Amino acid sequence: MTDFDYDELGLLVGFEIHQELDTHKLFCNCPSELQEEEAQLAIDRELRPTQSELGEVDQAALAEAAKRKWFRYKIHPDNVCLVEMDEEPPHSVNKEAQEIGLEIALLLNAAPVDEAHVMRKTVIDGSNTAGFQRTILMATDGKLDINGIKVDIHTICLEEDAARKAGEEGDRVDYQLDRLGIPLIEIATGPNFTNPKIAEEAALTMGRILRATGKVKRGIGTIRQDVNVSIEDGARQEIKGIQELSLITTVIKLEVERQVKLLEIKNELEKRGAKGIEEGIIDVTKIFSDTKSKILQEILSKDGLISAVKLPKFAGLIGKELTPNRRFGTELADYARVYSNVKGIFHTDELPGDGISSEEVRELKNAAKASEEDAVIIIGGKEREVKKALKAIVERANAALEGVPEETRRALVNGTTQFMRPLPGAARMYVETDIPPLVVSQAKLKKIKEKLPELPEERKKKYVKEFDLSEELARRMSVSENAELFEKLVEKHDADPTLVAATLEETLPYLEKEGLDAEKIGEEELDEIISLISQEEISKSALMPLLEKAAQGVPPKESIKQLGLEKMERGELEELITQIVDEKKELIEERGDRAIAPLMGIVMERVRGKADGELVHKLLEEKLRKYKT
Repeated sequence: MTDFDYDELGLLVGFEIHQELDTHKLFCNCPSELQEEEAQLAIDRELRPTQSELGEVDQAALAEAAKRKWFRYKIHPDNVCLVEMDEEPPHSVNKEAQEIGLEIALLLNAAPVDEAHVMRKTVIDGSNTAGFQRTILMATDGKLDINGIKVDIHTICLEEDAARKAGEEGDRVDYQLDRLGIPLIEIATGPNFTNPKIAEEAALTMGRILRATGKVKRGIGTIRQDVNVSIEDGARQEIKGIQELSLITTVIKLEVERQVKLLEIKNELEKRGAKGIEEGIIDVTKIFSDTKSKILQEILSKDGLISAVKLPKFAGLIGKELTPNRRFGTELADYARVYSNVKGIFHTDELPGDGISSEEVRELKNAAKASEEDAVIIIGGKEREVKKALKAIVERANAALEGVPEETRRALVNGTTQFMRPLPGAARMYVETDIPPLVVSQAKLKKIKEKLPELPEERKKKYVKEFDLSEELARRMSVSENAELFEKLVEKHDADPTLVAATLEETLPYLEKEGLDAEKIGEEELDEIISLISQEEISKSALMPLLEKAAQGVPPKESIKQLGLEKMERGELEELITQIVDEKKELIEERGDRAIAPLMGIVMERVRGKADGELVHKLLEEKLRKYKT
């Protein structure tokens, strides 16, 4: 990965955060839960682009329509109703979701609108059965100071999540409808970031603010980041679906690298005198009738054809690497796959190879009338699909003459990106006619303001100062969904804050990793265990075995009896320590003060959770001092 001078390149980065809310669906009462079981029902649909109120059709919608896909929607009746199937008008907007949206807007210092209108956003990739996504502008003009950078928050919208893609086969795309309609908040920032790492830190801060509400979903897939990236001579790219915050820096750096390389291609084409390319598709099936290429053999065996197009002056540029393991030819192949059902392309920068001989390449170039400066693309398949693919490739090659086209791209797991569709325009938005506007009263805003949660940074400072937590534990606790429970347990039982915080943020996740069902350890069980420890009825060392038992559904007091964890009286403990010290005289004489560690292990093994480690350590120190004298 190349490091660039981002200021010199004029890097600008903004992002959109999409966070699912922890409430029922936005336009019906179905639960917002995903299903793992196989769907019981399915419906099939086709979607077509429509004109906006101004008579325009969005280019992204046209691009999707050109693929001629049809869609199968899989249905779980427990959390999908006629609303998601677009067989019934949407119900009233989820009031709880509205209030969460306004709460988030106020936390981000944004100005809520007086009247919120539901809009339709054209989406015909199949992820919405109606061919549009409903979205509601809740607030504008937010401001945040993140590490000294003034961040503009342009819009805060409440919208419905899309269906989950479940597979693809030929012209058919499968979706699960369980996610469709789950309310999410969309936060769009301005292009305030000129450094990839700072953009990532800002996204992390925004995520912490959202979690501070305690009203958002947690887990993989419940929060997604879209990043808008541009450089001065390049173009804005909307990169969608970054699910790991740690990937944001990599995605931005690689996108900058990709645009720089595309500009190098443009400059090289200008030097070569390249001009606009006409389609000029030719049939080259005969050339490959006896080919050794297994891929082409399979295509021909299924009555497919092989066609080619010449890209004048592109020789050597198709194979140019833009980002790790992705070349300009990969970009062309992405376009071909998006706009048709072909599986891939061959080009002369990588031939001969893959079973295609030098003689076949020579004949191919002759048929295409290609010079040494020209590249030739070949694609095999059904005639209609091949033509669509080659047409898309010619369009993308022509765009290379201009530099960097504006695109919507998909983030891949390694931080590189893949073409999805052209950037959408304003024509995709129009008014929802089935739902009346939502009035946002000052009384409602006042009520929400009175209950706003502390921001994570404020909470962290409080935990360090008032609860004496370490910086790291305070940071984790400040953004935890357990923050409220933490404060409640500490204050109710005058409990050790570090013990409570570590239990919630470290011990419970550890038990989950070990295969125990930590979900069974509810507030009631935690309250009882912390109370017993605080009242010194059991020792702190009894915490882990009690939690392990609670994860198995055994109540704490019953576990204490089963495990014999009643706290040992001090006198009894002192007698045990005296006995062990007498037994281990040789160890003490040999190691001196260093004997305390193995002695601690022996004592704790004997008491088995009936005594606190701190007290054991203190009594051992006293005993060893007396032993020396």
